[in-house]
Formats: sequence, structure tokens, C-alpha cells
Amino acid sequence: MHKDVVHTAEAPKAIGPYSQAIKAGGMVYCSGQIPLDPATMAVMEGTVGEQTRRVMANLQAVLLAAGSSLDEVVKTTVFLRDMNDFAEMNGVYGEFFKGRPPARSTVQVARLPKDVAVEIDCIALAG
Repeated sequence: MHKDVVHTAEAPKAIGPYSQAIKAGGMVYCSGQIPLDPATMAVMEGTVGEQTRRVMANLQAVLLAAGSSLDEVVKTTVFLRDMNDFAEMNGVYGEFFKGRPPARSTVQVARLPKDVAVEIDCIALAG
């Protein structure tokens, strides 16, 4: 099986030895996105809802670069710094997945990169 590295300037560049996404076997495997502004690589401050909106925009950009879209997402994993933020994150998340939302896991973690409130990764059909 061949794998292609997906990269776009419309999403934050990788801050470690990983790719924004890998396209292989008719699927797109997106690395976790945090609320970084792709132009400045600065953490977007604000509420967990505002951070979730930035994360989803970053994922959307990576999926578009891979020839896919949020409509093709089959599974997400949401990592929250505080499960008390679930309702706010979920409200914004739901704006991006209407109709047939993907399967999802949501977990609280001790710490996220750059001390952000939320990180989300996804797996999608290649389109």
C-alpha cells in the first residue's frame, strides 16, 4: 500500500516529527489539531468553544488538501483538558457535523500540547 503525505499552508505546520495527515488505502488519517493560527503558529486564546472552532477549521483545511471533506469523516477523537468543557465543545463541534455525524470518542487528558483546552483528530474517506 502506498501512502501520501498531506500538507497545506492553510493549517498549522507540524510542530514535531509527524505529518498533518497521511492518505493511504482510500482513507485520510489526520493528526490531532490544536487551536493554532496557521499564519502565525500562535495559540488562539479564548473559550473552549472558540478554540474548538479554530481546531475544526484546521481539520477542514487538511481534509480539503487531501481531497476530502468533513462530510467524509468517519471517526474523530476529541481530547479535552477538562470534561466540564464538554457541552461548549460539543455545541461548536455539532455546527461542523450536521446530518450524519461521525463516530466519536471524547476523553479528558492531563495536558495537551501548548496547554490548549482541546485537540481533535480524525479519520476520513479519501473522497
